[in-house]
Amino acid sequence: MPRIINFAQAINEAFSQAMEIDKNVICYGLGVDDPKGVFGTTLGLQAKFGKERVFDIPASENAMTGIAIGASMAGIRPVMTHQRLDFSLLSLDQIINNAAKFHYMFGGQHNIPITIRMIVGRGWGQGPTHSQNLQALFAHIPGLKVVMPTTPYDAKGLLLSSIFDDNPVIFIEHRWLHNMEGAVPENDYRVEIGKSNQINEGNDITIVSMSYMTVEAIHAVEILKNHDINCDLIDLRSVKPVDWSSIHTSIKKTGHLLVLDTGVTEGSIAGEIIANVCENCWSDLKGQPSRLCLPDIPTPTSFSLTKAYYKRSEEIINAVSQLLGYNLDGFALVDRKELPHDVPGDWFKGPF
Repeated sequence: MPRIINFAQAINEAFSQAMEIDKNVICYGLGVDDPKGVFGTTLGLQAKFGKERVFDIPASENAMTGIAIGASMAGIRPVMTHQRLDFSLLSLDQIINNAAKFHYMFGGQHNIPITIRMIVGRGWGQGPTHSQNLQALFAHIPGLKVVMPTTPYDAKGLLLSSIFDDNPVIFIEHRWLHNMEGAVPENDYRVEIGKSNQINEGNDITIVSMSYMTVEAIHAVEILKNHDINCDLIDLRSVKPVDWSSIHTSIKKTGHLLVLDTGVTEGSIAGEIIANVCENCWSDLKGQPSRLCLPDIPTPTSFSLTKAYYKRSEEIINAVSQLLGYNLDGFALVDRKELPHDVPGDWFKGPF
């Protein structure tokens, strides 16, 4: 029987194994030694590895990133944690002008093996400054890798790959995924950065997704299957680099494309994927590609507005139906009467 643990436990185990493998791996950030351990992901690490390798740090994001860059140039592999991606915006100068560029600026003499964990999410009244999904911003920067795991298996494997990558990696976690359970091997294993995961196979349409939107897509795909619509569902895992080969192969088979993104529409990863497909697979397309993203407005706080703001499986069903010329009503097919619209389930007790 495979061992079942949740996403947060998988992150914690990856940390523990990385720190056992290499004494130069350190973990720090606001709240890493907190009793709740950043959604459970850093629980017990300080007790196991000591305060010199696992420690809290004052809320000075630009400085803590500079510390990571300097330490990495001296042989350390730092892993920084931001409890909200939004907080990392105070350190963009260090990330963009230093971490992403030093390897190139100094002729390859220095590697910058830092991993920066950024946690995103939605709901619970988090509002415009605590719920931004800005993966497209970081993917736009040459020299950075950007990963967004969906499953516990990928969370562990991608974090281990990120920590032992010699390049700076932006590791984005969705807080709605931390309690998701799945099969995770106990041993050290790596998930290749830049390699997607085929979740479902079908011949009618390609759905490319990322992070929590893949969970919504899985629900939609199961319902669509009951209506004789079979989807190729690809979970990106990495948004920089993108696994273009898998996407192109799928498009050649299905001829239709829907891209799901946790970010806003303008300047999105979804838009980049559609542009690439149009440039490379134009003759294979049977209809116009489409994307399902967030509206181009700041994240609302009130429940009445977030209900209209976020995308769920109902909208995915409707988008697929429209692209393929069907007349399905996703809101009639998905029963959400028992679940609040802005939290993933009854188990969710708050953002911390």
